[in-house]
Amino acid sequence: MANEFAFHIATTRFDEDYSPSDSSRLTTNFANLARGEHRQQNLRNALTMIDRRFNDLAHWDNPTRDRYTLELSIVSAELEFTAEGEDRTFPLLEVLDIQIVDRRTGRRHQGIVGNNLSSYVRDFDFSVLLPAAKGSAGPSTVPDDFGDLHGKLFRHFLGSAAYRDRFPAPPVICISVSTSKEYRRTANHHPILGVEYQQDDYSLTDEYFRKMGLAVRYFMPPGSVAPLAFYFDGDLLGDYSNLQLIGTISTMETFQKIYRPEIYNANSTAASIYRPSLEGQDYSVTQIAYDRVERNQLALIQGKHTEEHFMKPHRDTLIRWAADYPASAA
Repeated sequence: MANEFAFHIATTRFDEDYSPSDSSRLTTNFANLARGEHRQQNLRNALTMIDRRFNDLAHWDNPTRDRYTLELSIVSAELEFTAEGEDRTFPLLEVLDIQIVDRRTGRRHQGIVGNNLSSYVRDFDFSVLLPAAKGSAGPSTVPDDFGDLHGKLFRHFLGSAAYRDRFPAPPVICISVSTSKEYRRTANHHPILGVEYQQDDYSLTDEYFRKMGLAVRYFMPPGSVAPLAFYFDGDLLGDYSNLQLIGTISTMETFQKIYRPEIYNANSTAASIYRPSLEGQDYSVTQIAYDRVERNQLALIQGKHTEEHFMKPHRDTLIRWAADYPASAA
């Protein structure tokens, strides 16, 4: 089963001139920003926010707070089945990659890949499969194998030559904390990641990422108002440089301020015991247009697209392959 399919990677520069490709998931945060009448201003404002946050955190030897700029690229991974037929190729996932440019020295630093993970199969799992399971067996039912296939495909991609030949380290995926859980501040403090939070019960998203081979820790960086969830493979605090961690924080905190301002652009800082909420009204709005309702609607449309063009035509192949692939030990 090892040769049932292969992976191919393409990259697209994410800048103020970016336009989503026909195969790009429109629910992707960066694709959402790049549409509509104000698309170029949206992108320009978001990139400016990212650079300013980066320089705010990388403040040493940076008195004017403009030493660094980030160059972002969208990494698109396509899965190609070896068997002939329709729907032979399918866009598996997209993430952002970061290059950190030091304007003073001209040096370039490799950032961390993985920001803004988006996946058609995840759309299928959360927007099609999970609601169907809940509808048939009650509101709290989650299938035992929920996320298994996605997790195995993700880990197989990370182990592929396509990924390893291009990226020197595993990805770090940074997203919002769950609004269904309570987080408690600890005494642990990292100079870049900030103060650590913990919770007693993992969310469904945490368990989903665990099947992808990724552990999770929650940190509120200096100057932030709420903790972020960091999913990683290895040692989050030891495997990456300060500049690399800052690149991920500045990029993903910016997107969260745009996408979830109720949490990440709130006018008060998370308490020692913190329950995130999207119901609060005490927050500031960025000058960036983002259609959250449309994003959720598109997730269902793209989940059904995945069902029709990936899950159904390749069901037997995927079942055989997944049965032989080991479960995650994370």
